Amino acid sequence: MTIADQPTTTAHPLDPMSAEEVDALRAALEDAGLLGEHVRFTFVAPEEPDKAAVLAHRPGEPVDRRFRAVLLDLATGVSHDAVVSTTRSAVDTVRRLDPVTDGQPPIIDTEFELVEEIVNADERWTSALRRRGIDPATVRAAPLSAGVYDEPGERGRRIIRSLGFQQFHPADHPWAHPVDGLCAYVDLTHREVTRVIDHRDLPVPPEPGNFDDPEVTGPPRTSLKPIEITQPEGPSFSVDGHRVRWENWDLRIGFNEREGLTLHQLSFHDRPVLHRASIAEMVVPYADPSPVRFWQNYFDCGEYMFARYTNPLELGCDCLGEIHYFDAVVADDFGRPRTIRNGICLHEEDFGVLWKHTDLFTGSRETRRQRRLVISFFTTVGNYDYGFYWYLYLDGTIELETKATGITFTGAYPEEGHEHATRVAPGLAAPFHQHLFCARLDVAIDGPRNAVDEVEAEALPVSDANPHGNAFRARRTRLTTESQAARLADNSRARTWHVVNPERLNRHGDPVSYVLRPEGQPVMLADESSSVHARGTFATRHLWVTRYDSEQRYPAGDFVNQNPGGAGLPSWTEADRGIDGQDIVLWHTFGLTHFPRPEDWPIMPVDRSGFTLVPQGFFDRNPTLDVPRSGGHCGS
Repeated sequence: MTIADQPTTTAHPLDPMSAEEVDALRAALEDAGLLGEHVRFTFVAPEEPDKAAVLAHRPGEPVDRRFRAVLLDLATGVSHDAVVSTTRSAVDTVRRLDPVTDGQPPIIDTEFELVEEIVNADERWTSALRRRGIDPATVRAAPLSAGVYDEPGERGRRIIRSLGFQQFHPADHPWAHPVDGLCAYVDLTHREVTRVIDHRDLPVPPEPGNFDDPEVTGPPRTSLKPIEITQPEGPSFSVDGHRVRWENWDLRIGFNEREGLTLHQLSFHDRPVLHRASIAEMVVPYADPSPVRFWQNYFDCGEYMFARYTNPLELGCDCLGEIHYFDAVVADDFGRPRTIRNGICLHEEDFGVLWKHTDLFTGSRETRRQRRLVISFFTTVGNYDYGFYWYLYLDGTIELETKATGITFTGAYPEEGHEHATRVAPGLAAPFHQHLFCARLDVAIDGPRNAVDEVEAEALPVSDANPHGNAFRARRTRLTTESQAARLADNSRARTWHVVNPERLNRHGDPVSYVLRPEGQPVMLADESSSVHARGTFATRHLWVTRYDSEQRYPAGDFVNQNPGGAGLPSWTEADRGIDGQDIVLWHTFGLTHFPRPEDWPIMPVDRSGFTLVPQGFFDRNPTLDVPRSGGHCGS
């Protein structure tokens, strides 16, 4: 069952962008003379007001709706960064970007569509294919972000790199047939191939990977019986526009094409916990150092605006139960609104036992079941599909889970073997890589002034106070400056980070807090001297803490595509501002180090990563004592 999202008049500064606002944005830019025949929109998103303005807003007050638009002239390569008020039909600011120092705007669909035509017009590319006995018309070009390297003549030019994959018929998935050892460097502005790397002639793997073809999958199994999830009295949540209330939780849901789903003003029992939460960047660095692949690393948020490719979700497939959908609005390359139906899914689900005890002395036997609110979206970026699931639990816990699925990137598996890839099919390799996400957590634990304590287990040596050597304790270190707060996880010490409010004490006299529990998987494995290390420095630490600044939104900087590096967190933290008892933002890196398995081919089962935020002394006792036994599971 679904509950349709009803469009409402914008009434809050954090409401997502509407189709009408996209039209008004384009009209304002056109009136200002910033558009033209060859100008395309590479990024459009709400320019959210400063935190103070959001907190000061009262229902019914007028809202000045402002949006950021990045424009690219395809003919000249000139780009502009503009902020527009659709309320006032005015362009507030506009700045021409310097591609050498700022980097390039994101890559857009219009450019993707050009690449195959460009490479097939180049004699070096087509000759290399024909020499391999391949018809160029059967090869799909995969346009990929170029990064920044010491390639002569690339400085300041808008570059992508392209690999080829053979497609034997229209329903054939080309990822199964990489044309390895061959790569084209493409100048998108001049629409020309600047260089062809023809390193090695490797056989194209012939076996199909068509996971949607019965000839590959075999007949579907018939043993699975239906599972029905029903809520006869309806869901426990309520929705008013983009405001959601559920079991002591109160929050607002947002969306933009760079971060996708955003959560705002999360509170529990009217006590603030998070002002804003999002996935602000991700990077996928690959491990193959070969001449045609050493450059492979993708910043899916900053280089591709990955939420543009948000999937329309389908009941019974993507979401199960009593569902409330939200549509998502983005702007296409021409600045026209595009509505993604059912882009965000909201539902609640049972999550097993919440608490339980059978008492030896009283004979009491009590069980309560956990429940969680799920807010999710899925997006497809090339070969990979990513799901982002925010979970809110009855006990005040917040969890973020990413789900990586889709198709692993492929290459040819040579006869001599491959040190940096797994053989997943005859002659087919899946290179080793990482998926590293950065969550931006604008914390507000019971108020705006917070601090961070690093807490870890410390084993104590044998002493007069510990004669039997069994003692250990929690060692607590206050992180006082931005430089001190660039930290790595350490699971051997059970290291966690407690976000405390020194001004709010619980009944035991301790500061109220929430604990960030990291999974503690590897951060970026690329060498410190590498280009991707410089451009994705955020991914070299599990934790960064910065003083809140409304201009500091993206951990690798505003313009990631072909940015030379050093932008974002490494630049901001050079100021080394104090963070003890301040308005602070946590940046948490987490993710997967993926050594692909044969079982990941031809389509990859979901692989998960994430983190949790758990109340620690935020409540004076278990906040779920009032959860009833009733609900159709435990009786009444």
